[in-house]
Amino acid sequence: QVQLVESGGGLVQAGGSLRLSCAAAGNVGSINDMGWYRQAPGKQRELVATITSSGTSNYVDFVKGRFTISRDNAKNTVYLQMNSLKPEDTAVYYCYADCSRFPGTLRYWGQGTQVTVSS
Repeated sequence: QVQLVESGGGLVQAGGSLRLSCAAAGNVGSINDMGWYRQAPGKQRELVATITSSGTSNYVDFVKGRFTISRDNAKNTVYLQMNSLKPEDTAVYYCYADCSRFPGTLRYWGQGTQVTVSS
């Protein structure tokens, strides 16, 4: 069994910063991609950023230049540094990890952490 535990959400004023963490534990096998999605009230879950096991990152346009994804492979942990936060960044943020164990790869999700940005 694999568990992803998130932390770091909270309430912040516009222009502020938060750092989210997501640690994978259990029989994770080999972790390939990790990343973050978010879901605002009344909206579909949307991709925010991804990072490969070798550290290559990708971002959606609305967070480029403001958010930074990173990971510590020794700790099976992915981070999301969020700067210059805007009210429209308010959402529940979910991390994921693609874990490879015979016979294949499964995606596991964190429980979600609330980020609220006040204007």
